[in-house]
Amino acid sequence: MDFNYVSFPGLGLDFELRRYAFVIFGIEIYWYGIIITVGFLAAIAMAMRSCRKYDLTSDHILDIVLYGAPAAIIFARIYYVIFSWDQFRYDLVKIIKIRDGGLAIYGGVIGALLAVWLYTRKKKISFLHIADFGIPYLLFGQGVGRWGNFVNQEAFGTVTKLPWRMNGNEINKYIVSQGVDPAVYGVHPAFLYESLWDIAVFLFLLYYRKRKKVEGEVLFLYFILYGAGRALIETIRTDSLKLVNESGPRVSLLLSVLLVIAGLFLFIYRRIKKKQAEEEAAVVIGQSKYGALLMKIREEEALESAGEAGGEAAGDNSGDGTGREAAYSSDFDTGNGTVGTAPGADTSEMIEENEAGTETDK
Repeated sequence: MDFNYVSFPGLGLDFELRRYAFVIFGIEIYWYGIIITVGFLAAIAMAMRSCRKYDLTSDHILDIVLYGAPAAIIFARIYYVIFSWDQFRYDLVKIIKIRDGGLAIYGGVIGALLAVWLYTRKKKISFLHIADFGIPYLLFGQGVGRWGNFVNQEAFGTVTKLPWRMNGNEINKYIVSQGVDPAVYGVHPAFLYESLWDIAVFLFLLYYRKRKKVEGEVLFLYFILYGAGRALIETIRTDSLKLVNESGPRVSLLLSVLLVIAGLFLFIYRRIKKKQAEEEAAVVIGQSKYGALLMKIREEEALESAGEAGGEAAGDNSGDGTGREAAYSSDFDTGNGTVGTAPGADTSEMIEENEAGTETDK
C-alpha cells in the first residue's frame, strides 16, 4: 500500500500519508529520516546562535556534531540490535540495514554523550560545561524526531477510548488483536506524549541554564526529567524492548529509573560539594581578615613604641641617658669662662647652695 492513514477520531483529524517523501535515483527517502534530520538541524542552528554567550564558538558546535552524530546513530543501532537479537541472529546482514528501521533513542543519547566526552578530553575543555550547553538542544531534536513515529505508526500505547485516541491502518491491526472494535477504541499516542514532554523540558532547561549554580546541573536535570517522563510513558508503550525476552522487564523503563536516581544523586552531590567549597573559602577569607587585622595592630603597637622612645630621648638633656635634667639647668656659660645665671633664675637658692658648699670646704 502506497498510502497510510492516521486519524484522531475524537478530535476529527484525519491524515493520509506514505512512509517516504520522494524518490532519488530509485531510492525512497523516508519521512522518518527527514523529520529526525530537520529536528536536529534546527537544534544545531539554535546552538550556533547562542554558543558565544557560553564562551563557545561555532567551530566547537560543528566539532561536537561531527563527533556526536555518527556515534549517536551507531549506538542507537547497537542498542536496538542487542535487545532485539532474535530478529538478527539468523541474518547478521540485517544489522547494517538501518533503512528497515530499528534505532533506539537511549542508545543514541549514550553514544552522543560518550563522543562528546572524548572530544572534551582531547580538547582539554570542561565536559560538564559543554553538556550543560548542548543537552537542551539534544532534547529538542528528540522531541521533533518523535514525529517520525507518527508517520510510521509506531511507538504507540495501549488501547483507550480517550478523546485524543489514535487510529491508523497499522494501528488497527493491534487494536483488533486486543479483541476490541477500532471504530470505538484507539490507542494512546505515546509518541505525542513524549514529544510534548521533550519540548516542555527543553524550554525549562533553557530557562534553568541561565540560573544554574554548578556545572553539570542542566545535564543532571535532563537525566531526572527526561527519565521520569520516559518511565511513565514506557508503562503504556506496546513495543518496548525487553531485557531478556518478551516476558522480561522493559529495558527503557529500567534505564529511565536508573537515570532519575543517578541524576538526583549527582545533582545533590554537586550542590553539597559547592556548599562545602564556599564554607572552606569563607574560613580562608576569615583567617586572612584576622591575619590582616592582627598585622595592623602590631604595626600600630610598633609605632606607639617608637613614639615613646623618641619622647624619652628628647627629655634626656644631661647626655647620660638617664633622662634626668641637669642639676643647674639655669646656669649658662658667659663665654669668658665664668658661669652666669640664666635670666629669671632663682639667685637666692644658688647663693645658699654656694654658702653650703663653702662651709663644707672649711
